[in-house]
Amino acid sequence: MKILANGIHIHVNDQGSGTPAIVFLHYWGGSSRTWRDVIAALPNAYRTVALDHRGWGDSDAPADGYALADFADDAQGVIDALKLDRFVLVGHSMGGKIAQLLASRRPQGLAGLVMVAPSPPVPLELPAEIRAEMELAYASRASVEMAVDQMLTARPLSPAHRQQVIEDSLRGAPQAKAAWPLRTSFEDITREVAAIDAPAIVIAGEQDRVDSVETLQTKLLPYIPHARMHVVPQTGHLSPLESPLDVARLIQDFVTSETTDRMALTSRFP
Repeated sequence: MKILANGIHIHVNDQGSGTPAIVFLHYWGGSSRTWRDVIAALPNAYRTVALDHRGWGDSDAPADGYALADFADDAQGVIDALKLDRFVLVGHSMGGKIAQLLASRRPQGLAGLVMVAPSPPVPLELPAEIRAEMELAYASRASVEMAVDQMLTARPLSPAHRQQVIEDSLRGAPQAKAAWPLRTSFEDITREVAAIDAPAIVIAGEQDRVDSVETLQTKLLPYIPHARMHVVPQTGHLSPLESPLDVARLIQDFVTSETTDRMALTSRFP
């Protein structure tokens, strides 16, 4: 379905009715489909809300408005429209940085933050030639396949997943494809993320060549020091597709533990 949020229509896959809801934000080049196997591996009792960012999937693609704040406003608009009174944010890569910014605003109802291979809050530092390659990464089927094989994955994707990644990457609007390597990845939100007070975890891929374990240890955890890191073995950057069962288990464990802790706290301090 499509939801009017922040002045545009955002495509949303909304399933189930449990509390807290789990809100999924995808990576640069992905779509709500990125989370299908993770969602399928979660208990049916959970409500899951996976959205397509502006410019990706079936969401509107305005000519501008691709800053982190725009994406965060879109997600907040979806949360408000669906009246999610308690929710956990799950963000992957670029979606992880968007989730950090949204969590830093301490929105009402935020119960936890899960960052999956997240882009750190610091500006992305890359040589000019690498950034130029990023600009062309989703220009053709061949370039997407090269990105998948050389950067995004550590283990082979299934033929269906590989085709999905290619389709999602090519389908993105030109302005959405260009925004991350040219502008959005430069954004520095280190001051903002210091305000995050929700329980938080980081799910890192052991063999991630985009946001490595070392990168997350040095460029993310110092700014969100209460976050706990979990490393998924033999997994690259596309962990929701490479290791969906592991990612789902870690999300479920996190949601269960935070729900249990909150219920215990409520019973002690009514």
